[in-house]
Amino acid sequence: MKFSENWLRSHVPTTATRDELAATLTAIGLEVEAVTPLGESLDGVVVAQIVSATKHPEADRLQVCQVDIGNGDHVQIVCGAPNARAGLKAPLAMVGATLPGGMVIKAARLRGVESAGMLCSAKEIGTDIDASGLLELPADAPVGAALAGYLGLPDASIEIKLTPNRADCFGVRGIAFDVAAASASEVAAFSAAPVAPQSEATLAVELNAGADAPRYCGRVIEGIDAAAPTPLWMAERLRRSGTRPVSLLVDITQYVMLELGQPMHAFDRDKLTGPIGVRHARRGETLTLLDAREVTLDEQFLAITDASGTDESRPIALAGVMGGLDTRVTEATRTVFLESAHFAPSAIIGRGRRLGLHTDAGHRFERGVDPALPRIAMEYATQLILDIAGGAPGPVIEAALAEHLQSPQPIELRRERLARVLGLVVNDAEVERILRALGLAVAASNEGWRVTPPSRRFDLAIEEDLIEEIARIHGYDAIPTTLPAGAARLAAPSETRVDDASVRRQMAARDYLEAINYAFLDASLLETWQAGQGAVALANPLSAELGVMRTRLLPGLVAALARNVARQQSRVRLFELGKVFEERDPGLGTRDSGAAPAPVETLRIAAVACGEAAPEQWGSPARPVGFHDLKGDLESLAAASGASLEFRASQQPWAHPGRCADVLRVDAGGESQAIGCIAQLHPRLQRALDLDVEVVAFELDLEPLVARALPRARGLSKYPSVRRDLAFVVAEDVAWAELAASIRAAAGPALRDLVLFDRYQGKGVETGFKSLAMGLIVQDESRTLTDRDVEQIVADVTAALQRDHRASIRG
Repeated sequence: MKFSENWLRSHVPTTATRDELAATLTAIGLEVEAVTPLGESLDGVVVAQIVSATKHPEADRLQVCQVDIGNGDHVQIVCGAPNARAGLKAPLAMVGATLPGGMVIKAARLRGVESAGMLCSAKEIGTDIDASGLLELPADAPVGAALAGYLGLPDASIEIKLTPNRADCFGVRGIAFDVAAASASEVAAFSAAPVAPQSEATLAVELNAGADAPRYCGRVIEGIDAAAPTPLWMAERLRRSGTRPVSLLVDITQYVMLELGQPMHAFDRDKLTGPIGVRHARRGETLTLLDAREVTLDEQFLAITDASGTDESRPIALAGVMGGLDTRVTEATRTVFLESAHFAPSAIIGRGRRLGLHTDAGHRFERGVDPALPRIAMEYATQLILDIAGGAPGPVIEAALAEHLQSPQPIELRRERLARVLGLVVNDAEVERILRALGLAVAASNEGWRVTPPSRRFDLAIEEDLIEEIARIHGYDAIPTTLPAGAARLAAPSETRVDDASVRRQMAARDYLEAINYAFLDASLLETWQAGQGAVALANPLSAELGVMRTRLLPGLVAALARNVARQQSRVRLFELGKVFEERDPGLGTRDSGAAPAPVETLRIAAVACGEAAPEQWGSPARPVGFHDLKGDLESLAAASGASLEFRASQQPWAHPGRCADVLRVDAGGESQAIGCIAQLHPRLQRALDLDVEVVAFELDLEPLVARALPRARGLSKYPSVRRDLAFVVAEDVAWAELAASIRAAAGPALRDLVLFDRYQGKGVETGFKSLAMGLIVQDESRTLTDRDVEQIVADVTAALQRDHRASIRG
């Protein structure tokens, strides 16, 4: 929100300096982001009028101007501005004046012609950035008057950062209440008296959108002069608030919005049929907006329509966002239809962003506008139009759905609760002063106060809201700093789970950097990964590119890798630990709750790698990172919890065929649980993502990976272990994980360890087969195993491998 300092001071008289005012705003929660001084040091700058302008004899782009500076005095000025002309009134910096930029005006001789001063642009006097020509002043500007006094300078443009709950401060008058409370002053009276109708011209209004549009005010004003210039005082306040004047009717609606916080719109009445309607748009309807863009609407948009209730009903504006081009007002408009309405935030949120729009009206309606403001704003705008452009107003037509307009409810504020929460006692008189200065109705009670907020403060609903108001106005620095009392309960870390910090340290030890991505993604990116099923769409996304909650970590993580590769990082290794979200089965939601069930959240870990397997060095030849490098990193991570992993060949839409495996955790009983996938990215996906490097990645559910059994101490067996080395020939497509599972099941509890130490293909082994050499280490807790015991285990293992995998002992 940007506004003029002098405009704010017209609503709340305060003796605070500019710096003190900015500090006060920040201290009460309205953070000041920028203060831009305007029109400083304008002594010696006056309103002047060009009497004559003739071409400079020695320069094509210069003119020699005779300038009236009042009291019958004239000076000669050489000027190069393209709009310099006889009759123009403009600022003149006299000889000796110092302009805001530090320029000192001196008498000069330009191409042989004397010049006694300088005619100025808006940039040169420090009120705007426009330096394209002289600042043109109104025809009635008093010649010879000090420019600062005429323009209401010096001034400053103040920009504040508002939190979403302070929608009432999107108007200068709303800010004034906070300043008044903080500076122990009162807000100046504001009058928006009803304007008596002077004609019977009306336009009927129909509401057909229920709670989304519960109030709509309209008024017809005939016989206006829309070509009348915007008054200087209004144009200057708009400029200093970051809004460039356009035309009178548009400027008045903008002015009312900036002062009161109520967006308005003006239609050319002669381009309307009537009645005016408010309804949800129909799918496929089109509307050409004021910026000349044609947009296609659907049922989620709220439309203002003409000829409501008929087959010829057409959208003429996008409610709460932007008006339509066909019914806009121009300087030729003679009859205007003013709109001032209340729309529910839920009906406006995100609609502009869907169309790539961000408007001042939408920004306010999304956060909430005072439902009582439309009538007040209508009367105020009407009076401004009559004062400047004339005309005959008709009666205000107001349509309202009372059942959807909530009235403020009183809140009980307890004196004891206030003191306990703040940690200090605020005098009753100070509490009442603060609340009344903020515009709240206060009635004393035995335990404290009964407070009724105004309709503009719909953010005040519970006792804690009022306590926050007292705290910020009384001053956070007045609250004493005390240490919390009572014993703090220490939470011991669970031994049944490897903590997240240890997981992060382990990944960092394997040369990975942690990435933290948004939990939101572009829906089209998930579709590229074929991972969009079950994605949860956001009702109010930050942008169109962050429209759904992620169902996997890898799309965002690979996107981060791609950004690094695009910036000449050839070796990238990233991991992320975060949640993914999927739609919950509606049957699992709260029955009859009326609310959509919350999405299912799953904590996962993912990693991606590309480039060289090791940093550049001389000790070993360079080679690209591969599937088994990443598999080793994953097994290292699993070792922290003692998890036993199996890898089974599989296929995923995003994975390279033949280089993809499901990851399973095997428990002590031999039962396996699928926890994720490890693979190389599919070349087709890499092309779609514009990646020209091979990427290997894994993504797993974190909880089953980091779960571990409670440590149990046991003595080492005093009986010796026995090792038997065996070599089996099996089909090439048989995975080692499958063989290991069969061996452990056949060997039973006596098997202490199983080691694969050789894999051979070549002479002596039939094509399509491989030889795997392994070591079986067996041991018993209660006795020494005999040769017969060991031979029986070897026989059981051999029989199991022959039966399950058609393996044979290598001769």
